[in-house]
Amino acid sequence: MEREHNLVPEDTLWKRYLYRIIYRSDTRLGKLFDITLLSLILVSTAIIMMESVPQLDKRFHYTFLILEWIISIFFTAEYSMRIAVVKNKRNYIFSFFGIIDFLALVPFYLSFFFPVTKYFLIFRMLRMLRIFRIFNLLDFMNDGYLIVRALKNSSRKIYIFLLFLIIFSVIVGSLMFMVEGGRQGFETIPQSIYWAVVTVTTVGYGDVSPITPMGKFFAVVLMLAGYSIIAVPTGIVTAEMRNKRQNLEKVCDRCGNEDIDDDARYCKQCGKKLA
Repeated sequence: MEREHNLVPEDTLWKRYLYRIIYRSDTRLGKLFDITLLSLILVSTAIIMMESVPQLDKRFHYTFLILEWIISIFFTAEYSMRIAVVKNKRNYIFSFFGIIDFLALVPFYLSFFFPVTKYFLIFRMLRMLRIFRIFNLLDFMNDGYLIVRALKNSSRKIYIFLLFLIIFSVIVGSLMFMVEGGRQGFETIPQSIYWAVVTVTTVGYGDVSPITPMGKFFAVVLMLAGYSIIAVPTGIVTAEMRNKRQNLEKVCDRCGNEDIDDDARYCKQCGKKLA
């Protein structure tokens, strides 16, 4: 994930000034700009939610429309300025925050042709992640990055676990179809698989339940298995996070490299012998 503060401002004086306001929070204007941005995000999100309530939308429809236009124009100008004031424009456009900023604008313009897409403006809430930078909470952002890396590194194990879970649900669903004899909720194998998935994940909607003794026995086994199954991906990710945290504690004194393997004796970037 590329951080915004790695972007380089243009050489023009006014662009450097705007860069300081837009990308930094170490000045009064910069912090005011960021707080205004976050406030508008909250207002926009509230408007989208209220528009989904028929009574409120009928009464304040034009008010919501005007406010959404004003906010969207502000975000469009802000996105354009973010691109204009940096040299490495491509780095911003395809960065994590750059993509989020773009996704926060697209639904507004798409709504001219497909009205229902305006509700995708809820993606603007993702821009609230900047609150960590604005209020000097980058340590929280680093913790979030650690979670993302742990999920990525443990993805193969999770995929294998999901494949096992799919096979398990298909087998149990098919057995329930035979045991229940096509009764209500178990008329087909796909319906029985739906029940198996709901049960093994401990969601338990209660809309379908077995009535035969054998079916209830399978249900008990499946529900008990559900508790142990849930612990598997949690354990995988937790172990990966612990390993990653231990690795991050090792830092090369010469180049500052933090990506160091457990059994490494030398830094993979500069070759310095590790303590």
